[in-house]
Amino acid sequence: MSLSVGISSAAGVTIGGKSAATIRALSDETADAANQALGIKDSDAKQVRTGAVGLDKVDASTEKDGPDNASVAEKVLLERLKELQEQLREQQKQLAAAQAASYPTPEAKTTAVMAIQGQIANTNAAIMETANSLYKEIAKGSASGAVVNTTA
Repeated sequence: MSLSVGISSAAGVTIGGKSAATIRALSDETADAANQALGIKDSDAKQVRTGAVGLDKVDASTEKDGPDNASVAEKVLLERLKELQEQLREQQKQLAAAQAASYPTPEAKTTAVMAIQGQIANTNAAIMETANSLYKEIAKGSASGAVVNTTA
């Protein structure tokens, strides 16, 4: 016997009490403020590869919306996890640019670098929270007898 449970409105999923749209807007504002403080324009950003090897590769067998047998909540959480991973990559690029940039004083450099490190810490926390929520959703599906492919 198979049972599938879904959320009627995927937009109702919250992370840390905040909607995905709110988190995305706050994240974008923080990144823009950091770029403005550093004097970096999108066109001026250096191309720096950061992160684990192979994270940017997409498996051809993975679908855009996730596995067919995943619930709506799982698909939303997987998408959010991908967005957070991309955000982390961008912040790591910003950090590398901030560390390489010249500043009028050592304190200015420390302030800029620490601001970006704080953003990275917040993004890492959001990734962990989203991964935990995804794990709980997968566990719910597994408890009902459904088989969920967790390779992403």
